[in-house]
Amino acid sequence: MMPTVYSTRNQGWIPALFNDFFNDNWMPAVKYHTSAPAVNVSEDEKEYKVEIAAPGMTKEDFTIQLSTEGDMIISMEKKTENKEEKEKKTYLRREFSYSKFEQRFTLPDNVEKTKISAGMEHGVLTINIPKKTEEEKAKETLNIEIK
Repeated sequence: MMPTVYSTRNQGWIPALFNDFFNDNWMPAVKYHTSAPAVNVSEDEKEYKVEIAAPGMTKEDFTIQLSTEGDMIISMEKKTENKEEKEKKTYLRREFSYSKFEQRFTLPDNVEKTKISAGMEHGVLTINIPKKTEEEKAKETLNIEIK
């Protein structure tokens, strides 16, 4: 399973993931105070597992979709607004926070797409992608009758 990143810019040695992570065409990268979440991908004989470190995020901040091309798209968006007003002062202070993340994984042919599951626990999003059993693989083989 390989992550796929679509980049419109090329800056040499900087990975395309970081170039387009925040869609930063209008703002220099030095103004960002966040970074890309860490992603682990593991495999055993029964399944693939994707783990995304997302402290402070909730399951409602994430969307997981399967595209018609067979890609799994993981998106996260978090907006925060803190507002503080003082009665005896004439100012209003606001702080905004915005985080957005999207990662696309090309799924291998041996996964059971209808049985993919996900859970969020202790700031880690875990996606379990079961592999097809030998019986399921055999069902996919079609024999064509010769007439």
